Amino acid sequence: MKKLLRGIVDFRKNVRPACKDTFAKLALGQRPDTLFIACSDSRVVPNLFASSDPGDLFVIRNVGNLIPPCGEGGLSGSDESEAAAIEFALLNLPVAQIVVCGHSECSAMDMLSRGRTLVTAPNLRSWLRHGEISLEQLEAGAQMGSQLARHNLLSQLNVLAQIEHLKTYPVVRDRMEAGTLQLHGWWFDIKEADVYEFEPGQGRFQLIDDAYARVLLERLSETH
Repeated sequence: MKKLLRGIVDFRKNVRPACKDTFAKLALGQRPDTLFIACSDSRVVPNLFASSDPGDLFVIRNVGNLIPPCGEGGLSGSDESEAAAIEFALLNLPVAQIVVCGHSECSAMDMLSRGRTLVTAPNLRSWLRHGEISLEQLEAGAQMGSQLARHNLLSQLNVLAQIEHLKTYPVVRDRMEAGTLQLHGWWFDIKEADVYEFEPGQGRFQLIDDAYARVLLERLSETH
């Protein structure tokens, strides 16, 4: 907390003067084009590794970057918080991209990989059920084209599973069918500070370096 308070003082002295006009404009409304779904892990900082500015991302963060699947009638099969954020982003903001971002050394995925029944915290144990499909795929021998530790492989599989959960929401399906929404799977390697995107054609996560970023940018240009 002391670091946070000192940070606010530093922000007011050294950062606020240069960005005050930006925030004044943002006070009139937000227009992010990306819904970013990430883990609550303190080491995952999207604004840092994606070099994004205030107003660029509409963010959902929770333990394990999980999205409960949608049930009948368009209602979430669990807590409504994530579902409400998805609906708000797509119905009230110009969001055309959704990124589900997992990461290495995820404690939630480590717990899930060891068995959800071993988790003593009742709410956490229940919440992790939304990643069970990923664990089933892992146990069935799913691979992502790389030699990863069990919990890190599970983390990558979980990103793809949550993308499938997103597709159960009517508002997501409608936008995808209309060609106005794209879904992306990202994975952040904490140790190397590298970001990967799932490449469907290769069936694996590929490092977003200069060359691959150009490929991704060209694809985005073709859809707009």
